[in-house]
Amino acid sequence: MATNLAIDPNILERAVQVSGERTKRATVTKALLEFIARREQQRVADLFGKFEWDTSFDYKAERSRSQ
Repeated sequence: MATNLAIDPNILERAVQVSGERTKRATVTKALLEFIARREQQRVADLFGKFEWDTSFDYKAERSRSQ
């Protein structure tokens, strides 16, 4: 899908240098993938502390294959 974007040339050039990518397209793709990954990680991190733990659960017993 062809898309035209108005990106600040200074920011794009810096992103190309920092990313180590050879093209602007690869740089933008990498930046978008990293953006998505960071947002998904943040959603998972936001869940910490929101679940109640079952203190009676024995994870070591669950690992045992000889039950």
